Amino acid sequence: MAVAENEMFQRRFDKVNSIIEKHGGKVSNLIAILQEIQAEYRYLPEEVLTYVATALGIPPATVYGVATFYAQFSLKPKGKYIIKVCDGTACHVRGSEKLRYMVREKLGLDDSKDTTDDLKFTLETVSCIGACGLAPVVTVNDHEVYGQLTPEALSIILDQLVAKEKSGDGTSCANSDADADADADADADAATDSTRAAGTDVPGEGC
Repeated sequence: MAVAENEMFQRRFDKVNSIIEKHGGKVSNLIAILQEIQAEYRYLPEEVLTYVATALGIPPATVYGVATFYAQFSLKPKGKYIIKVCDGTACHVRGSEKLRYMVREKLGLDDSKDTTDDLKFTLETVSCIGACGLAPVVTVNDHEVYGQLTPEALSIILDQLVAKEKSGDGTSCANSDADADADADADADAATDSTRAAGTDVPGEGC
């Protein structure tokens, strides 16, 4: 029984070991190591942080300190699709709160719950995405940027993601064809096209 448990434990951390080895097992690469681990697990499990500390030969408190200091890291499980609603000044004035409310209602989330039970969706509010000219703005997994959204248009985007998961084609957060769906809100389509014309890294216009 003990042998079987040990093998399961080892298999679970094979990926963690490969990430640590990739970075030379150096403490100076701790942030990069944690970034890759979070990309693998979608958060930083407590037992993994302890394992990393042991592997690098540093106190667990040091690893926890880094993991809790930087906002990019999460100690709670996150969904496959991370929906970020910008609530910067421009977005707030143009109705970002309505977008956040719609997402919460549609996905069954609230102040105490920001991730769905099936770990498919996580809702986050960010202070500024840096695309104020496209306000209100929402991103999906930081790769897809949607500007000048209405609650109706965002609802369609969420429906497309849900449909993609049900069809088993959930390998990416969204695709061009889905965004250009003729049923989507015209304003949202135009905003999405203009956003992508500039690339996914939308240039900031300042808030």
